[in-house]
Amino acid sequence: MQAYNLLSGIPVRFALLTKGIPAMKILLPMIGLSVLFSSACAHASETGFASIHSWRKEAGKTCMIDHFHYGSGTGASEKAAQASAVASWASFTEFEYGSTWARYANAAGKVMDCKNLGGTWGCNVRARPCKRR
Repeated sequence: MQAYNLLSGIPVRFALLTKGIPAMKILLPMIGLSVLFSSACAHASETGFASIHSWRKEAGKTCMIDHFHYGSGTGASEKAAQASAVASWASFTEFEYGSTWARYANAAGKVMDCKNLGGTWGCNVRARPCKRR
């Protein structure tokens, strides 16, 4: 039968290894670092959600066949609004699929629509995510 520390729920054998240091003071930082490290690794590559869509090879890239992502932005100039819309597109694409899919330069089927809103510009973009590899 395993004995557990009533306050932390940690097996007593582990508590003995910590030499009197409360186990949670050791475990919480370890858990935090592992979560931070694992999320950074997933964020830097792929989330796995791209596999729910159909892909095909296009011009040396792997692209989603019929799934578009959208972004919108505003700015003092048309160029600034375009950059804001592209950043919006890339941010959501990275959140959903990971950074390998989030490079707008690799995207296919790009459409950008901008309008002068009287003192500011607004742009909307749509594109299919693609990745090189």
